[in-house]
Amino acid sequence: MSVVTFPQKNLTSPLASMSANHVAVRVPDFDEAVKWYVEKLDFRIVHEWPYADQKLAYLAPASDDNFTVEILAGGIPKPIPKPVYSDLGDSLRLAGYHHFCLTVVNMETILEELRSRGVNIVTEQFYLADINRKLAFISDPFGNLIELAEPVE
Repeated sequence: MSVVTFPQKNLTSPLASMSANHVAVRVPDFDEAVKWYVEKLDFRIVHEWPYADQKLAYLAPASDDNFTVEILAGGIPKPIPKPVYSDLGDSLRLAGYHHFCLTVVNMETILEELRSRGVNIVTEQFYLADINRKLAFISDPFGNLIELAEPVE
């Protein structure tokens, strides 16, 4: 049983219609980013479009239609590269956006598959009792961190 419980929904809030939709990831190379998310994580291309001098795409996980990653590339000036982390602790030195999280069912199987696909495993799985979850961190080729979380029953 999860130790994380949500308070009762506030359906009377004037902001009650808000819900999660997507996270945007700024990348230096559109084609490489889309290819990585599709080939390494089995994301699906939902939509691609230009905006001014930029290219964008919504990518959805293999079986989730309620969340997308928006890939944002191009434009002037070009994005400043992020550090590529090999240590989660090192990544916590920078303020601001840190990662997005994907829920998984079997952490060991997922990590084994990702490793076989050449995905950078930044932090091997560990158990965090305060939230009763197994966690691991991976990164895309541009240093953007992705947390994997498996609720423990």
